[in-house]
Amino acid sequence: MTGLNTQDIRELFKGGALNLENNKEYVNSLNVFPVPDGDTGTNMTMTMSSSVREIDSVTENRMDLVCSALAKGALNGARGNSGVILSQIFKGMSVVMQEVGEVTTKVFARALKAGSNTAYDVVSHPKEGTILTVVRLVSDYAMRISTKKSDFLEFFKLILHKGEEILQKTPDLLPVLKKAGVVDAGGRGLLLILEGMYNVLAGVKMEKREPQEISREATDVFDDSHDLDDIKFQYCTEFFIINLFKKTTLSDIDKLRDKLNKIGDSVIVVGDLSLVKVHVHTNNPDKALGYALQLGELDRPKIENMLEQNRALKKERESAEKHMPTALVSICTGDGIARIFRELKTDKILEGGQTMNPSVSDIVDLVDSVGADTVYILPNNGNIVLAAEQARELTKSKLVVVATKNIPQGIAAAVNFNHEAGEEENMEMMRRSIQYVRSGQVTHSVRDTEMDGFELKNGDVIGIYDKIVAKGDDVNRVTAEVIEKMVDDDTASISLYYGEGVTADYADKLAAELTEKYPFHDVMVYEGGQQHYYYYISVE
Repeated sequence: MTGLNTQDIRELFKGGALNLENNKEYVNSLNVFPVPDGDTGTNMTMTMSSSVREIDSVTENRMDLVCSALAKGALNGARGNSGVILSQIFKGMSVVMQEVGEVTTKVFARALKAGSNTAYDVVSHPKEGTILTVVRLVSDYAMRISTKKSDFLEFFKLILHKGEEILQKTPDLLPVLKKAGVVDAGGRGLLLILEGMYNVLAGVKMEKREPQEISREATDVFDDSHDLDDIKFQYCTEFFIINLFKKTTLSDIDKLRDKLNKIGDSVIVVGDLSLVKVHVHTNNPDKALGYALQLGELDRPKIENMLEQNRALKKERESAEKHMPTALVSICTGDGIARIFRELKTDKILEGGQTMNPSVSDIVDLVDSVGADTVYILPNNGNIVLAAEQARELTKSKLVVVATKNIPQGIAAAVNFNHEAGEEENMEMMRRSIQYVRSGQVTHSVRDTEMDGFELKNGDVIGIYDKIVAKGDDVNRVTAEVIEKMVDDDTASISLYYGEGVTADYADKLAAELTEKYPFHDVMVYEGGQQHYYYYISVE
């Protein structure tokens, strides 16, 4: 096979998407930092899935239209740094391939090189030992051999072999990989995509393996499209069914769906005997919950009054009619953290953070929904900054990215934001405030590893201040150790935002100890509600 037509290219990228999806949990497990942030495989898979959906929407079998759809879908669905970088690889590839009627190995090599260049262009400070290194060196090799290898099967075998060699050397380029004993997750994801492409060409069947359990994050958001002015069923009801009874069968789950259709609409029942996710619009949420209790236990029930949402939406629409020259939006997770940002006059909030990075499309929708001429955005997570920067090309408003990499920085920036000030003054004030914030986190290790001089066991409480600076089995004690390394004669305040696994009484106990230890510091405690992190710490 020496030339690929438009249909071949369609199948090539579908194969890459399927192979990645089959192995996304493996890719997730390669995330090296010992906190619950193993989402590279998920982010890349969601990016690929969006690309495939966009390709499938193209009815004409034209190379230019398919390649344009490839790039558009990847960007709109890009999640996290790995997803954004992958979308840029596809963007560069599409520019080269859409100009030809048939893709040869030479064209594919040039496309891969263009993808590498495009991806490097969007990263301000590229780190070697990552997906960027893999795509750069693989594309360089592909360029060299494409002049001699015109058969795609032979060509792909060689670049996959070379890619594996390159991937195995990533720990030598990035010390954090070597410490954890893994190769780069993004690089592995890229090779899985190329491997899937080869499987399509070689006729190797790729069986789609069903996940062992349903990802709650992936099923938390459903399309609640309905006519808010004519709501027949008032309550949007969602819940999980867990620990299903031994007597429960798959037929019972189907019957549940039938019962819900009789008392409501917009019914979604997905899952198996390990976990079921339910969504229904109904006037009788009590009946919906009752039906579910016949199958197993309820978890995370959520009932929303859509009539009240309608009233709020009308009010929001009326407010939107008033022209807003500037607006501030924030990305965060945790009810308490969101409440703090609202109190600081943040105009809109998008839920997102560790393990749940919003896509470029999500950010564009958030910014466009505000309706202001200029929108300032606080990403509040280093893994979201790049996606926010990519969104600038797609938003209707002028988007100004304030590169906050954590919640304390975001709060400091929001405090110093002035809706009446110009862009230069606002950015100066916010950047200056961020510089004076010292941020720490307390979480737990999710793997046995050695890092920053610590021997970590799965479940160890770890304190982070730029790097891991403390570990132990008592959350408050580890937090106190982190704070001791953060305060000095130039600091005057300590703020604690407590989250998952920490009660108000437990946090107040720590605050009392800190007040006694640091009598010249103001110690403040706030409910954050964030997942995965016991405390966010801010010292100023």
